[in-house]
Amino acid sequence: MRTIWTRWDLGILSVLLVFIMVNGAAAQQVTFTKDVAPVLQEKCQVCHRPGTFAPMSLLTYEEARPWAKAIREKVLAREMPPWHIDKNVGVRHFKNDRSLSDEQIATIVKWVDGGALRGNPADMPPPREFEDQDKWHITPDLIVELPKDIIVPAKWPDRWIDVEVNPGLTEDRYIQAIETKPTKGFRVVHHAVTSMKHDDDPPGDTRVTAQGTFLNEYALGKNADVFPDGAARLMKAGTKINFNLHLHAIGQETAANVALGLKFYPKGYVPKFVEISEHAGDQPDLDIPANTNDVRSEGYTTLTKPARILSFQPHMHNRGKAQCMEAIYPGGRKVETLSCVSNYQFAWHLVYLYAEDEQPLLPAGTTLHVVSWHNNSASNRFNPDPDNLVTFGQRTIDDMAFAWISYYYLSDEEYKQQLEERKAKQQKPTAGN
Repeated sequence: MRTIWTRWDLGILSVLLVFIMVNGAAAQQVTFTKDVAPVLQEKCQVCHRPGTFAPMSLLTYEEARPWAKAIREKVLAREMPPWHIDKNVGVRHFKNDRSLSDEQIATIVKWVDGGALRGNPADMPPPREFEDQDKWHITPDLIVELPKDIIVPAKWPDRWIDVEVNPGLTEDRYIQAIETKPTKGFRVVHHAVTSMKHDDDPPGDTRVTAQGTFLNEYALGKNADVFPDGAARLMKAGTKINFNLHLHAIGQETAANVALGLKFYPKGYVPKFVEISEHAGDQPDLDIPANTNDVRSEGYTTLTKPARILSFQPHMHNRGKAQCMEAIYPGGRKVETLSCVSNYQFAWHLVYLYAEDEQPLLPAGTTLHVVSWHNNSASNRFNPDPDNLVTFGQRTIDDMAFAWISYYYLSDEEYKQQLEERKAKQQKPTAGN
């Protein structure tokens, strides 16, 4: 565990930096209308508003003021907004970073410590306009929905249901962006995985399961997957879509439905790279003893060709505590930590999209080493029963240990070229140097 403690130490230093910024800031008064409302609009209100799953709305001073101390606690601990990757380790910049900056945290802390004042109403920014709940985060060319709603009773054990839908695709098309989301009953849809099934799926391909080839996943905290320029995923004519739904009851009968939105490249477009999303470092032989913390497990996936890694998403269940992914270069000549989440939260399935200039470029034969830690003790407030042995399984009360990764393969020539371009960019002097 020494590696993880080191990263937590870095997190503590980050918190201390915030305190220094708060205490050393100029003595000007921090108010809601002038200073805090813009931060909430940018980073918090997308969830904290009426009609979403968040427990309270933070659109106005009247709504936010009763929660001031709780807001302070959550942002200072970096629990909110949810962004749990350690930016002091491995890849440090992300396309979809939703976290608060040190300055933004310092502003909120100083506002609360100063009495959580309203300020001048004239300083209040115009209300933020939000997308309607029925709108997508992409503009789909094709929407595939379940043919009928699934009724989830008020009391019901967790269920996993497969529904196959034929979208009627009559020609091959390359996907540019994709999104899966509930259109009804989002509170009962724990997650939904979409897959492509085709009669020509190659037998023996490990990426093809009983549900087909993985396409996309919905879980709390996820939006659309937009592929990088030049990368795409092929959907063949005649492809069927399999929806694998994890449904759970919420105490009232609820109708649920899920849709898949697809944005295609123009007809005739052929991408340079084909993006792949799949598990890395699966550990199916989990054995997490009762009343035990810091249970470590490991899994390995070897890249058969040079690859460019685009994203990382840890996956565990309620006992999940931390997960790191590192690259072991061929022959063990080098070991590089790519990403760590040292405060894993099962409620948030976050995909961390690596910034373009930091997407790992890895040679053929590199092994992705995924290390996971679980906490099956009473100190884990999300643990439903610390007295039970926990093993691998699909249910929430079981557990898992793997990482979702997205990547595309490169030829040897493309790998060398991209590596040289990366090195040249890193050596280029910045303005002022």
